[in-house]
Amino acid sequence: MSSDVTNATTAAGSSAAGTAVTPGTTVTKPGRAGRWIDDWRPEDPSFWENGGRRVAWRNLVWSVTSEHIGFSIWSIWSVMVLFLGPAYGIDPAGKFLLTALPTLVGATLRLPYTFAVATFGGRNFTIAAALLLLIPTIFIAIVLEPGVSYTTLLIAAATAGVGGGNFASSMTNINSFYPQREKGWALGLNAGGGNLGVAVVQLIGLLVLATAGVDNPRVMVAIYIPLIVIAALGSALKMDNLTVASNAKGALREVCRDGHTWIISLLYIGTFGSFIGFGFAFGQVLQVQFTKTPLQAAYLTFLGPLLGSLIRPYGGMLADRLGGSRVTFFNFIAMAVGASVVLIAALNQTLPLYLAGFILLFIFSGLGNGSVYKMIPAIFAAKAAKKVRAGTELQVAAVESARLSGALIGIAGAIGAFGGVLVNLAFRQSFLATKSANAAYVSFIVFYAICFVVTYAVYIRKSDKSLEGV
Repeated sequence: MSSDVTNATTAAGSSAAGTAVTPGTTVTKPGRAGRWIDDWRPEDPSFWENGGRRVAWRNLVWSVTSEHIGFSIWSIWSVMVLFLGPAYGIDPAGKFLLTALPTLVGATLRLPYTFAVATFGGRNFTIAAALLLLIPTIFIAIVLEPGVSYTTLLIAAATAGVGGGNFASSMTNINSFYPQREKGWALGLNAGGGNLGVAVVQLIGLLVLATAGVDNPRVMVAIYIPLIVIAALGSALKMDNLTVASNAKGALREVCRDGHTWIISLLYIGTFGSFIGFGFAFGQVLQVQFTKTPLQAAYLTFLGPLLGSLIRPYGGMLADRLGGSRVTFFNFIAMAVGASVVLIAALNQTLPLYLAGFILLFIFSGLGNGSVYKMIPAIFAAKAAKKVRAGTELQVAAVESARLSGALIGIAGAIGAFGGVLVNLAFRQSFLATKSANAAYVSFIVFYAICFVVTYAVYIRKSDKSLEGV
C-alpha cells in the first residue's frame, strides 16, 4: 500500500473512533454488550508501539486458541472414523461421507461467521463460537456406540461443522487489529495456529487409540469439552471488540462483482481445500489402500497436518517480502510435483515414498494458504492506490480497501473450505469406481496445473499494471 493510502487508513480509523483513548482502554456504552475499543489506529506508529501492539497480541493469542479448538472439533471425525470398526457396519465410502459432511457445513457457515464480527463484535462472537463447539462434542458423547444408525452419525458429523466457521470470524477480526505491514505475519500466525488443530486432534486420537483402545471414542470429547470452556472463558476475560471492525453494508455484493474474488477463491480451493481435505481423508486412505490398522494409520497421519500448519505463517512472511503471487505460483508447481510423487508411489505400492509425497503436499498447501491470503489485502491496496492517482479522496479509497478485503477474506475462506469437500468426494468416487485413490490423484495434479497457470496469467505476467506488488 502506498504511504498516502496508509495515511488515509490512519485518518479514517481516527475519525471513526470517536473520543481518543489510550491503546487498550476499553469502554462500555449503553446498548453495547462486552468490552469495546473506540479508538484503534494500528497504522499510526506511535499508537502501535505505545500499547497498540500489546493489545493486538493479546487478542491474537485468544483468537488463535479458540480457532485452534474449532479446527480440532471440525476435523474430529477424521479421527472418529478410525474408531468405527466392523461393529458399526460402515464401508469406506460411507466413512468418506462422514468426513465430507462437516467440511461442507463448516464451509457454508464461514460467510455468516465473517459478518458476525461486525454485527456482534469480535470478542462477543468469539465467545459464542467457542461455546457452540459443545454441541458436536456432547452429541458424540451421547450417541457414539455400536448399533447407532448411520443417519444419526451423519447428523452428529454435520454438527461438527460449527468448528469450521471459527476460522472466518477469527481472520476477519484479527485483520482489523493489525497494520497493513504486518498483516501477512499476523494472519498467517492466526490461521496457522488454527490449522494446527487438525494435527493436534489426530495426535490426541493416536494417544487415545494407543491407551484407551478402539472401543473408547468418548475419551476424545472428554478431553475437549473442558478445553472449550477454557477458550470461551479466556476470550471473555482477555479479548476486545473494535468499533472500527465493521463490514460496510453492500461489501459482499460489491466483492462478488469483482473478478479477483473468484480467482483468489479458486487458488484457495487449491491450497486450503487440499490441506483440510487431505487432513480429513488421509487416515482412511491409508487404511483402505495400504490396509493399515486404525492405530497404524493414526501413527502416520498427524505429521503432514502438523508441518502444514506450522509453515503457514512463513507463507505469509514470504509473501510480505517477495509478493504473494510469486510465492503462490511456485507453490502450486511444488504441489503438482508432490501429487505426482504420491501417484507414482501408489501405483508401485511404496509406502515411504507415498508418505513423503503427502508430506510435501501438506507443507506446500500450508505455505500457499499464507501466500494466497496475503494477496487479498494487497489486491485492494493496489486498487486503492490506483483510485487515489485518479483523484479519489484518500480516506474514501482507504476505507473502501479495508472493507472489501474483509469481505473477500470471508468469501475465499468459505469457497476454499468447499475444496475440502471436493477432495473427500474425489477419494470416495475413486474408491467406488476403481477400488483405489489413483484417479483422485490425477485430478489433483490437473487442478494444481490450472492454478499455477491462472496465477501466472493474472498476477505474474500482470496485464493489469495496477496490480504491481500483489
